[in-house]
Amino acid sequence: MSDHITLVGNIVGELEQRSNRGGGPIAAFRIAVGERKLDRERGEWVDGHTNYYNVSAFGDLGVHALRSLRKGQRVVLTGRLRLREWENDVKRGVSADVVADAIGHDLRWGTTRFEKAARSSGAPRDAAAEAAGSEADEQWAVPGESEGLAGDVEMVGASTGGGGGSSSDADEAGPF
Repeated sequence: MSDHITLVGNIVGELEQRSNRGGGPIAAFRIAVGERKLDRERGEWVDGHTNYYNVSAFGDLGVHALRSLRKGQRVVLTGRLRLREWENDVKRGVSADVVADAIGHDLRWGTTRFEKAARSSGAPRDAAAEAAGSEADEQWAVPGESEGLAGDVEMVGASTGGGGGSSSDADEAGPF
């Protein structure tokens, strides 16, 4: 059994591209979730305990994560938690693994631009869904942008600690 969990934290390392037995894409990375507390006596914030989670994102979510996320970026993710016991010659322990259901940038620390991914041709659709889908696609269309770039996300404005954004874009246009 696995529990549903929502995490807010920083990506610790570069995302790793893997594949399942059938060749399907998987994005694998680690996230650090820490707490900060206000020390009222000293009047400053102090770091508390940090938990680390191994995250796997499968299929289209994995492909989009590989194209969108970078080390040091703050993300919000929801998924299924599984605690896994392990042992080697020296020690034993427990790993916290999360299979992601959804991932996004934490907009408290920066901005991001969403581009709807093109629907894969292998997915069957009925006529009613096709009609509704074409109307929905028009709502997501971005003038002057090609569909070949769908799925990219760019962090703009905040320091992300390693790629994925440009603060010069935010300086020119301002935040609003």
